[in-house]
Amino acid sequence: MAELVSLARSSGWGRIQVIGTPLGMRFLDHYRLSHVLDEPVRSEWRMPWEPKTMPPPSAMVVAPATFNTINKWAAGITDTFAVGLLCEFSGAGLPILAVPCLQAELARHTAFSRSLEELRSMGVRVLFDPDAPPQARMPSWEQILAELNGMPPS
Repeated sequence: MAELVSLARSSGWGRIQVIGTPLGMRFLDHYRLSHVLDEPVRSEWRMPWEPKTMPPPSAMVVAPATFNTINKWAAGITDTFAVGLLCEFSGAGLPILAVPCLQAELARHTAFSRSLEELRSMGVRVLFDPDAPPQARMPSWEQILAELNGMPPS
């Protein structure tokens, strides 16, 4: 993830924030990311008395997007801060790139294909090859950034 942040900065993207689901936070290198970002990685809503520190984004990348995140997002289940933001900004016409990374068995689940269709109908760009071999299921950060840079602004 720190590599994507660095690539995005060198490509001209300004302020970059990383938001994780509670479970996804276990897989992030918080120390490295907080130094690269100059701010903490967030996974929880702020309290009502806390100041707003997040400016509206100009685009979002959801990577790696899990089976659970994709399905909850498409269904509008906002039980985590990360999915809540995705639901909110999907309705705002913001350029969003979803990059699912999951086992082939889960990719064949009917709920997943329906969820991808639903997200696409909301204008979300999905970068996913269901036929990719296991070692190529997650595109490189360079490929993800190239896809994001090719998306029209909101």
